[in-house]
Amino acid sequence: MNDRKDAFCSWSGGKESALALFRARRSGFTITRLINMVTEDGTHSRTHGLEADLLYLQARAIGIPLTQRRTTWNGYEEEFKKVLSLLNAEGILQGVFGDIDMEEHRAWVERVCSDCDVRPSLPLWLEKREDILSEFIDEGFKAVIVAVDRRYLDDRWVGREIDRGFVDDIRALGGDVDICGEKGEYHTFVYDGPIFQRPVPFERGGVRSTDDYFFLDIKALPLKDGR
Repeated sequence: MNDRKDAFCSWSGGKESALALFRARRSGFTITRLINMVTEDGTHSRTHGLEADLLYLQARAIGIPLTQRRTTWNGYEEEFKKVLSLLNAEGILQGVFGDIDMEEHRAWVERVCSDCDVRPSLPLWLEKREDILSEFIDEGFKAVIVAVDRRYLDDRWVGREIDRGFVDDIRALGGDVDICGEKGEYHTFVYDGPIFQRPVPFERGGVRSTDDYFFLDIKALPLKDGR
């Protein structure tokens, strides 16, 4: 009898999805697919703004195939359901998500998964923020801040590594800023850690700004074996 728990991971490229994947594997899940929704032109992640090529590079460094789907914000749910239905047909009946405690997000995940006969798992749900960051750092994950919301943070935070110094500094800002960035205060790009077969090669560029965000320009570099 096959008792494998094949599952996909909803993949943003950031620290929560990476830690959720790590915990899911440790609890017995076999993650066989990463899912990421991208902009209509297919160039950037719909949620975190990362270049699609960087996400593919992450997936190759992890060793799990990545499925990306183009969508508008208005069509997000419909396109996400289409992906889940395709995975369901392949026998992937469980999904892993990195949400922490936003009830509206969990309600959406559970409703959409239920509609597609998929069973959701939220390994980080209701965990303490500092415990999440401590585990992420202690397990050897490496991540850099690639976007910050100008309403909460300035451009000095862009490009910072997620380490003990970062935790101390963001905690010092007080309760207006969630130290995990759960309200979108900042987004990260994970480039190494226990889920990776090798580090993700990338090159840092400058900082650019829009009316709402500061972004770190980063460029994907070829893996050493050329794949």
